[in-house]
Amino acid sequence: MTFGGCQMATTVSAARAKAEFAECLRKAETGDPVVITRHGKPVVALVRADRLQQLERLRASGPETGLASLAGGWRGSDQLARVVASSRRSKPRRTAKLDR
Repeated sequence: MTFGGCQMATTVSAARAKAEFAECLRKAETGDPVVITRHGKPVVALVRADRLQQLERLRASGPETGLASLAGGWRGSDQLARVVASSRRSKPRRTAKLDR
């Protein structure tokens, strides 16, 4: 299911996921994440393996490299992340002062 270009997860109870496991796998394989709940609370999610690899890469990059770390995956992207992380603005931005 998509909403405004964003993929929405299918939510199922643990009992239903157990009864319909093959269908849950098919949904996850096609890119529709399946969130499994227990007593109405999300517990786990089934996602495609490539999505898991992407999440692991994001987690490993850490917050210190910022948005450039999201670029990973092509040759030289690690160098781009280092350059962006080490660059600074030459001057601070000027902010407008409002009279009250």
